[in-house]
Amino acid sequence: MIPVGILLAAGRGRRFDPTGAASKLLQPLPGGELLVAASARVLLSSVDKVIAVVRPDDGGVGDCLRTLGCIVTVCPDADSGMAASLVHAIGHSPPDAPSWLIALGDMPYVRAGTMLALRAALEQGAPIAVPVHAGQRGNPVGFGRVHREALLALRGDQGARAILKVHPVSVVSVDDPGVVSDIDTVADLLKTITLA
Repeated sequence: MIPVGILLAAGRGRRFDPTGAASKLLQPLPGGELLVAASARVLLSSVDKVIAVVRPDDGGVGDCLRTLGCIVTVCPDADSGMAASLVHAIGHSPPDAPSWLIALGDMPYVRAGTMLALRAALEQGAPIAVPVHAGQRGNPVGFGRVHREALLALRGDQGARAILKVHPVSVVSVDDPGVVSDIDTVADLLKTITLA
């Protein structure tokens, strides 16, 4: 069964702009596409349904994601950490979701082939699927339904790292630097990554 996509897009991006005035997710990439739109587009191309989590004062991120076809939900306590957004998304996904492919709104360079490889691993029964590029673990990460309660119990800003530390992980080797390339600073935004 097809995983449900989750796009976490509720962060404030303080490293990008400590004042919080400029929304990192709404910055244009070198090709002109908005950062969060690029991140969402690849996930949307790989699954049937994407639940996108935004914060209450999102500055237009939710509108952008709705236009693309995401199901947007506002996490009232997004500022308490990434776990709150993830718990919110799992709680708002269909009760019969077989698995989740969890992507980050600030990682626009992940390739569609990587998303499909992770999806295939989940569909073949992997309880956790993690992409690895050049020996480095990255994102998105896939979780099977067996981890639903553990995901719902997460707290803080570490996301699902605690689950990855104590459960078997299926490694999906990919030739995709996008899985380890997030946009945290203005310098990151100006870099281009070859997608070919």
